[in-house]
Formats: sequence, structure tokens, C-alpha cells
Amino acid sequence: MSQEKSLKNKPVATQCRGWAWLRGSLVSVLMVFGVAVLTTACSLGNSVQRLSPEAALGEKAFNDLSLSASGRQSCASCHSAVVGHAAPNALAAQLGGADLSLQGVRSSGSLRYLATNKAFHFDAEGTPKGGFFWDGRADSLAIQAAGPLLRDIEMANPDKASVVRKIANATWVADFKSVYGVDVLNDVDSAFDKLTQALQRYQLEDKVFQSFSSKYDAVLRKKATLSAPEARGLALFNDAAKGNCASCHTSEKSANGDHPLFTDFTYDNLGVPRNAEIAANSKPTYFDLGLCGRVDLKARGDLCGAFKVPSLRNVALRPVFFHNGKFKTLKDALVFYVQRDTHPEKWYPANPDGSIKKFDDVPLKYRVNVNTKEVPYDRQPGDAPALNDAEIEDVIAFLKTLNDGWTAR
Repeated sequence: MSQEKSLKNKPVATQCRGWAWLRGSLVSVLMVFGVAVLTTACSLGNSVQRLSPEAALGEKAFNDLSLSASGRQSCASCHSAVVGHAAPNALAAQLGGADLSLQGVRSSGSLRYLATNKAFHFDAEGTPKGGFFWDGRADSLAIQAAGPLLRDIEMANPDKASVVRKIANATWVADFKSVYGVDVLNDVDSAFDKLTQALQRYQLEDKVFQSFSSKYDAVLRKKATLSAPEARGLALFNDAAKGNCASCHTSEKSANGDHPLFTDFTYDNLGVPRNAEIAANSKPTYFDLGLCGRVDLKARGDLCGAFKVPSLRNVALRPVFFHNGKFKTLKDALVFYVQRDTHPEKWYPANPDGSIKKFDDVPLKYRVNVNTKEVPYDRQPGDAPALNDAEIEDVIAFLKTLNDGWTAR
């Protein structure tokens, strides 16, 4: 069964592609102004998407500012529908804490197209795959949802009990009890788990999180064609001697007809430059180690500096790129990809002797882990980049076809 068909078999009466995207966008925009917009169905003509009671509850919780210690932050605050449920602004990392004065250490990744992601594991070849967050430490969307609720630099609740007290005072508490039982709030651990399950259910059921509604999806259905620049960009994207993007960001249908997610859910160490906009980086001894920063993987020095390969769906909507939000435009991110090794002086600081401190956001002993073998990273200073400026523009034209909510003009 194709992924598109399997998603249609979830408890959704019919699919509401265009309006689902617009509804999510309006929710995110209005929540910026503290306006609660809660819907459980969308309509477009006679088409209606209805969420299960649990998913509808999760939608309300996802947009509820009152679940944070500050009363001014919700899941949607850091994962806006307007930009594909990724970071809503150009901050390197979002602000959180009890008064929204504490900065995180990583950018907010997109929550879309995670329905088929699996728990973190090593495959038969020993390659790390799956998991949620940039370091894969959560094994499900429910576990991922729990993290920000309790983290001091995010929604900053001191414990599960404080979250449950907020549920008790939420406008949707009657719905919570209707779904999970009138006594659900009496057991703190159970009530907290039910909340995260509802958030997971919402992300699995609401079509906006996996709508497959981009122009590229229409092309795969043979209902649209790429423009000349878009077609050239796709060819460069797939070319193993040029962009080589598809080696990690799969672009073709699977053997059983699934539309591509533009990620293989693996991890890579790209040597992204250190970002001075992240306050933690002001301490010279601080490094975000990615996979080996996890307690369970701290002995795996070979994984230090590796971060999740994100989906490129909706990538052209994002205001920041990479785990540390180093780049603010898609063009800059792509230029870095192809010129990281040919022009390292553009991206990294100089040492006192004038040499370039390449891969400056990876501790010296782990710089051997940085990917320097695959195209386009197999270059040396003075070599021609794998893509020239015109080719980069073509790749960008293609990447824009991955934005959800496309309609033929």
C-alpha cells in the first residue's frame, strides 16, 4: 500500500488539501497575537476533514499558550504552519523559559512528514536512523511532545504535575475528560501521557502535516509539469556528480509507489560553521555534539557532530537552516554546501597564523567525522564548486516545488 493511501486510511473522513494548509497558517498567524483559533474540521465545497476526538483535543493543546510557564508559548509558537511547522522567524534558536528570556541551543525543525519515521535505531550496516529531534533522542511524536513542556529553556514547566494543573484550567478540560475519562486528572503521570498522545494523534491525523500537496507531488501524479529551471534543478539535485542531494534527500517514488519524503532519516556531519547568535556558543569550550551528546551514545565518538537529515519538503519556506540556524536564506545554505571546501575562508574564522579554522563548531578531535568524501564535499581549495551560481538558482527553483498547498494557476 502506498504511503498516500495508508494516510488516507487514518480516521479522516475525506481529505481537505488546500484549506487544511490555509487553516493551519491562519492559526499560526493569529496565535502570534494571542488569539485562540480552534477547529476540528475544515471544509472546501463538500469535502470535510474530521479529526478523531483525541486528535481534535491534540489540536487545541498544540495551539494553547496556557500550557507554558510564561503563558505566552505553545507548540505552534515554535512550529508554525506558515513555514511548514518549522521555526516561525529568523532566530537561530527560539526563546523560552518562564519569562521567554532564555534562548535554546538549536533551531526548531519541521514537524511535517514524520508519520512514517521510526524510533532511533542502527540498521543492518550500523547506520544510525530514525528518532525525533535533531539528535533522535525521542522515539515517537508523543515523547518528542513531552520534551518542550518540561524543558527549562522552552515551555519551562517544572514538572508533570504543573502541566496537569494547567490542563485542569484549560478551556478544553471537559473535552480532555470526555476523551480519557472523568478521573483522568487524578493520576498525574497518566494525564501527562494522555496529553502527549493527543498531540501525537493530531500530528498523525491532520492532513496538513502530510498533505503531499506540492507541485512536485502533482508532477509525480502526472497532473503538472516542471518548468525548464525546475527540471534542470531536479536533474542537478539527483546527479551524483553535481548536487548529489538525493543521496540523503530521496526524490523518487519508492517501489510501492510512496511519494518521496526528501529524507532518509539518517544523520550526517556537515561541519556547519559555529553560530555566534547562539548564546551558549560564547563559551569556547561549549560544543553541541549532536548524536554523541546523548547520554546513551556518549561513548560513540565517531557519531560526534552528526545531526538528523531533515526533510526538504517546504524547505523554501524556512527562515533558518541547519541545526544551529547558521544560515538565513536557502541560497546561502546551498552556496555553503558546494563551497565549504573550495572556499573555506568564506565560512570559517582564521587562526592566528592565517590558516583557516575549518569546521570550527566541531571539537578538534572529532573533525575527522565531518563528511569530506561525498560529492559536493570532496573538493579542495582552488577546485571548482560542484555547482555554479546559475545551477544553484535552478536547484532553488526545484526546491520551491516542494512547498505544500500548490494549486495550478
